[in-house]
Amino acid sequence: MFPDVRLRRLRKGKIRDLIRETTLSVNDLVMPIFVNENIDSPVEISSMPGIYNFPLSEVAKEAKETADLGIPAVILFGVPAFKDAEGSSSCGETDIVQEAVRRIKAELGDRLVVITDICMCEYTSHGHCGIIDFETKEILNDPTLEVLGKIAVSHARAGADMVAPSGMMDGMVDAIRQALDFSGFENVPIMSYAAKYHSCFYGPFREAAESGYSFGDRSTYQMDPANSDEALREVTLDVAEGADILMVKPALPYLDIVYRVKTEFDMPTAAYNVSGEYSMIKAAAANGWLDEKKAIYESLISIKRAGADFIITYFAKDAARMLK
Repeated sequence: MFPDVRLRRLRKGKIRDLIRETTLSVNDLVMPIFVNENIDSPVEISSMPGIYNFPLSEVAKEAKETADLGIPAVILFGVPAFKDAEGSSSCGETDIVQEAVRRIKAELGDRLVVITDICMCEYTSHGHCGIIDFETKEILNDPTLEVLGKIAVSHARAGADMVAPSGMMDGMVDAIRQALDFSGFENVPIMSYAAKYHSCFYGPFREAAESGYSFGDRSTYQMDPANSDEALREVTLDVAEGADILMVKPALPYLDIVYRVKTEFDMPTAAYNVSGEYSMIKAAAANGWLDEKKAIYESLISIKRAGADFIITYFAKDAARMLK
């Protein structure tokens, strides 16, 4: 007890660095990239200052800039020129994400891990993450699984290093694993959005990906923010179906879930520091209410401290520059 024990002795100068329990490195970061078939030059997303939609002609350049900062991976989201109820522009061999993967791989080869998001919301005219019954307005789980498998195979064939299903359809990991294995892509890992909550923090993403829904909401397939045990049930099922990496989304409001998933399963665990989390810090910093660099660091280190092995974050490039 005090005065014999003085914890402040270890908080001075370089001693503080020596005993630091959690570290943040550029290798912990994944940068999201939006690629849009409808534009000819980069377009800044109004609700996400500093984040852009890129045309196909610019996506490899953006990926190279990311790799040059030492960031090891990107995750791609596509905005197609054509949308319909079935999301038919999602799984063609020459669709937007497939072409983006090819261009990045042609430019960078294995310098960068290319992850692709597997969902339908960016490709459907109604903005939901699956096939729907228009009479009942129900999002149909099982018919959607076949489409998700086709998307995953088309991404793998284009050269994706990893696929990441995000639609929270029951059985999605199993359907994708079977489709990949049947097509000869048994070595392509699956990072499952295993615990994805029905969150208000996705708002700016919907502008970026043009994925707002035309009716209802996504509460029938994304998780209730009040539930935590349910997250472990979701993760248990995804592990049994063959998930290689588990993800929690969003990150900051769900650090308890990140901790529980990592502690319970001891598997590679990711957290998605989502668009709303990014935009809040950017807005507060722009108004002089927060020190932006310190807020970025504190947010990301808290996600690591909770147990995440790596973080998908729109701050990846900013953080990489800070860390250097």
